[in-house]
Amino acid sequence: MSKYLIVGGVAGGATAAARMRRLDEHAEIVLIESSAYISYANCGLPYYIGGTIKDRSKLFVQTPESFGVRFALDVRTQQTVTAVYPDEHTVEIRRADGSIYRESYDKLLLSPGAMPIVPKIEGADLPGVFTMRTVEDTDRIKTFVNEHKPRRAVIVGGGFIGLEMAENLHEQGMQVSVVELAPQVMAPIDFSMASFVHAHLREHGVGLYLGQGLEQIASTASGALSLRLSTGELLEADILLLSIGVRPRTELATKAGIALGERGGIKVDAHFQTSAADVYAVGDAIEYPHPITGQPWLNYLAGPANRQARLVADAMVTGSSEPYEGSIGTSIAKVFDITVAATGLPAKALKQAGLPYQSATIHPSSHATYYPGAHQLTLKLTFDPKTGRIYGAQAVGIEGVDKRIDSIAQLIKNSGTVADLVKTEQAYAPPFASAKDPVALVGYVASNIISGKVKPLYWRDLNPEDLGQATLVDVRTPAEYQLGHIPGAINLPVDELRGLLDRLDPMRPIYVYCAVGLRGYLASNILRQRGFADVRNLVGGFKLWSAATADYNAPARPREVVSAAASYHTAQSDKPCTEIDARGLCCPGPIVTLAKAMQELEVGDRLRLVATDPGFVRDAKAWCQTTGNRFVEGGGDRGDYYVTIEKADRTAASEASCSSSAQPQGKTFILFSDDLDKALATFVLANGAAATGEKVTIFFTFWGLNAVKRGGIVPPKKDIWGKMFGFMLPKDSTGLALSKMNMGGIGSWMMRRVMRAKGVDSLEALRDQAIAAGVEFIACQMSMDVMGISREELLPEVTIGGVATYMQRANQANINLFI
Repeated sequence: MSKYLIVGGVAGGATAAARMRRLDEHAEIVLIESSAYISYANCGLPYYIGGTIKDRSKLFVQTPESFGVRFALDVRTQQTVTAVYPDEHTVEIRRADGSIYRESYDKLLLSPGAMPIVPKIEGADLPGVFTMRTVEDTDRIKTFVNEHKPRRAVIVGGGFIGLEMAENLHEQGMQVSVVELAPQVMAPIDFSMASFVHAHLREHGVGLYLGQGLEQIASTASGALSLRLSTGELLEADILLLSIGVRPRTELATKAGIALGERGGIKVDAHFQTSAADVYAVGDAIEYPHPITGQPWLNYLAGPANRQARLVADAMVTGSSEPYEGSIGTSIAKVFDITVAATGLPAKALKQAGLPYQSATIHPSSHATYYPGAHQLTLKLTFDPKTGRIYGAQAVGIEGVDKRIDSIAQLIKNSGTVADLVKTEQAYAPPFASAKDPVALVGYVASNIISGKVKPLYWRDLNPEDLGQATLVDVRTPAEYQLGHIPGAINLPVDELRGLLDRLDPMRPIYVYCAVGLRGYLASNILRQRGFADVRNLVGGFKLWSAATADYNAPARPREVVSAAASYHTAQSDKPCTEIDARGLCCPGPIVTLAKAMQELEVGDRLRLVATDPGFVRDAKAWCQTTGNRFVEGGGDRGDYYVTIEKADRTAASEASCSSSAQPQGKTFILFSDDLDKALATFVLANGAAATGEKVTIFFTFWGLNAVKRGGIVPPKKDIWGKMFGFMLPKDSTGLALSKMNMGGIGSWMMRRVMRAKGVDSLEALRDQAIAAGVEFIACQMSMDVMGISREELLPEVTIGGVATYMQRANQANINLFI
């Protein structure tokens, strides 16, 4: 009778033990686990902390007792293997009480897993600082959250677990920030794809500190944690989670003289045999060649660990010679409303490995667009530019991501090519997919690149500041162009392109782009066949370029009510309701669409409009209060923002407005100027009005935005126009100049000095008084966009609004001043 000893009882160890018993009913199988738990769902731990999984017991596939009984195993928990003696075929084990004993084996399986990386940072051992890998870690975090009710959380590390924890702590009502040393979150995907994750995190108010490391942790007088980043910036937190990454547990192997590989994992052959006789290893602790590069790599995924466990059990018990094919690293995660998945190798890994590659990026819908609920997803494919072998794929979207990644993963596992990709058959019905499924579409795009039917231009190669001799052509509609375009581009809509060829020089390179790439491809075909030799199409279009070139570094902010899915429900009414899809339009597009559609309705009819502008619900409420129409309901659901509005009798609304207008209702100010004296006058008047108990609003537009800029922050990255405005504009309110006799700044210095001498409050003090008095600060979104000013540059008390928001405030006030 053979005796098998297994070290580690989670994914690899438990699976191997069960498989061994199925293969040999008579063998003696001993499973040693240092914790109190085996075979638990460690990927579900963040969701238990967040409350999505409420019953803790559901995290455990088996208890040690039930597992031992079912498979006739000797399961020993809370015992730790401290040494392996391969020559003697024994191990040393320490019990929970500290006593030591030895256990013999015929064959030994090491499945110790990985351990969190804890940086050598001052303060890493303070209360409120946690790592999370085990059930015990989870219990400690859960207890701390329940007892201390933390309000601010910081996650150091933007990997899968880090972002899952960010979401779940956010769901617990905390204000969450993520600090990541790399320039992006989620290392398995490329930077451009991670940009969509960055944008989604910012939409949910998560603070991002990308390209920054944690250098020191200290306690504050109030008991909070003070964190110093590598840039010198300070953050405060009530709870800190170190999720920097993990490393293989190789202590046992090292002490036993078992060989490690280049990446620091336990080196194994195709049957998981280590360098020691009768000693095998699987799971997070091993390294194994990647099927594509042939280079050793570490893979911390439960799926491959279970596959390895089955194969190693066969090899240990039956002597099976089936070799392990290796893992390509297929992973997936939920980040708030979106799904992020990857398989194979991203472009950055291929570049590091020295493999030639090209990529294709598309933005198809998750299912047929004419069937309700379709959402756009982004799918990127990497492949060999000559053979077409598929190297990897990444996808980000609301739904449909898992299906596409799994399909492509199977082809990669079998060394499939782009030609194989276009031959795949996908189940089609409008609620689930389109007749041209995204998997086939990305294959078609890749095929066109390989065949030379389209010459790709990648976002990293498009620098608007250095186009050289190239002509950049936006082939979208004029309306799309006006809403936003790449600097330096001229607008030649694809449907009019054939009649506008005289505006292009055939001797110069032509770079074309559209929203997502399709119209750019059509335009490039037209130009190539009309004598333009060097034509390139921007892969992924304006959508990918704008996402990849944006700066998402910003502090955390409280959750917006409008982003809560529960805030929307379908209003029940017998009245006619018109539905309009305004997704993709930027402010003031949705409001303009709303106003135009309401003109066509009869009194009492309802309109339901959906948009993707986060400020739309607020603007719609303000528009209704201004126009007299009835705001029925509104809210957000997975990236979409809804309103239902009922058309009212404008005559009756006007009469009601006139009858109430005689009563003082408040004051509104538009601060258009950034002259110091005019800004002072604005805040003095606002404070005086607020002192009477009236509602006061200051609407900051264009140059007036400089009066509410924050000082002492690292300016976010900007495009060329933002940089130009940033160079010309003052960094914050302390740089405001006088409208007259400024004399190169001497005048404003004198003014501030005289104010101090006479006991007059400074501009900044007056501004703080206004905030304390409840004066509402609204920044004009359109002005911010035009001048390249980001939300993060403004005071946290400032809210963002559009034209409709101001008009509603102005309509309610009896005095409106433009300064």
